[in-house]
Formats: sequence, structure tokens, C-alpha cells
Amino acid sequence: MTHVVHSFEERAPRFGFIVSKAVGNAVTRNTVRRRLKAVCAEALPDVRPGADVVIRALPSAADATFQELRSEVTRCLARKAAA
Repeated sequence: MTHVVHSFEERAPRFGFIVSKAVGNAVTRNTVRRRLKAVCAEALPDVRPGADVVIRALPSAADATFQELRSEVTRCLARKAAA
């Protein structure tokens, strides 16, 4: 689940991640968070400047591969935060 708020500031986009205990234990949550951070770092040039993006990981993210997470996040970012 992705939420985007656009501001009119000329700054780099900011990302926040919500990975609750429903996703799994601490190791699983940190793995999901690290994967999401890596995907967002790749997508950074395609995100509108000044955007604040919050990504909430659903429990199914624990079983998703890196490629599945990448395709889902890039799809959401292209729809909501494209430059």
C-alpha cells in the first residue's frame, strides 16, 4: 500500500516505511524494510521532486521475492509519484 503527498518544495523525494508485526518477526520485518529501501533507491530518479512517499508493507510482503516487491513498488510509484 502506497501513499504519496506532493509538496511544492524543490527537494529530493522522501520515503517512509511501515512494517508492522503482522508481517513477521524482527528479522523478517527488517528484511522487508531493507528490500523496500533498495527498490526505492533504484526508483528515486523517477519520483517527482518534493514527494513524500509512505509505503506500508502488507503481511504478504514477507513471502514476496525481491523482484515481486520491485514490480509492485515501481507500479505504485509510476501511478502516484511519477516525475
